[in-house]
Amino acid sequence: MSKLFGRRTGHDLAMDIVIYIILLVIVIMTLYPFYFILVRSFNEGTASSDTYFWPARPTLENYESFFKDGKWMNALLITILRTVIGTVTGVIFTCIVAYALSFQELAFRKLYMALLIISMYFSAGIIPYYILLKSLRLFDSFWVYIIPALLNTFFVMVGISFFQEIPRDLFDSAKVDGANDLTVFFRIVFPVSKPFLATIALFIGVNHWNSWFDSAFYIRDPNLKTMSCLMMELINKNQSGYIRVASAAARANSTVTSFSIQTAAMVISVAPIIMVYPFLQQYFVKGIMVGSVKE
Repeated sequence: MSKLFGRRTGHDLAMDIVIYIILLVIVIMTLYPFYFILVRSFNEGTASSDTYFWPARPTLENYESFFKDGKWMNALLITILRTVIGTVTGVIFTCIVAYALSFQELAFRKLYMALLIISMYFSAGIIPYYILLKSLRLFDSFWVYIIPALLNTFFVMVGISFFQEIPRDLFDSAKVDGANDLTVFFRIVFPVSKPFLATIALFIGVNHWNSWFDSAFYIRDPNLKTMSCLMMELINKNQSGYIRVASAAARANSTVTSFSIQTAAMVISVAPIIMVYPFLQQYFVKGIMVGSVKE
């Protein structure tokens, strides 16, 4: 090893220094916006102009105002319910369809594959989609968040490649022992599919947690609005125009502004994803490589 490093020239060291400097700049540019919002969320709203690297006037009033505001808390609850239910149902439905299509002997398999590919590349547009949701009575309903997102065609295609790599001898031996298709799927396929399940669960969960488009266009009931939608409404309004959204306690306290509540909401919306990712990291890298290499 020492001989290997001994052969490095001054040009190599200079290039390494340049690369590390560039990487350091990229890391700072990537992390500083998150750090900036975090610092602002713990600072008094009226003193935000004095805050850059640490809170000029540390306070927890922004978070207290957020949790005392019934509208924000209701939006947080809707977002949590949507993410949990949407992720669980999305993973199950995606895996069931992918598992079925992984069998070459499935009847009408080519037709199903063609429909999946067509739906993945072509869309009817927003207006037909809006009419469809209204005809299905999903408009202005909590289930408009869940049912349209039950199946992700891209993840189905990835899942087909993954399930095809599972040895068919496992299925044959289980059926010899008397197991039916559902038993094979939940007792054998699910346990050996942790990398794939963790990967699509992370992507589906993040998509549900961050989604605001459907809440803004397909929901009128303010009690069904998600937190991301409320943040988008806050961003698109002036601070003076959004003061009615803040709680009574926040309005009474001059140190709390709509922007300071917004920063607290941003931190709360990002924190769950950051906390969940470490538990899925061990499966994530393997899961995203599913189907990328064929032997």
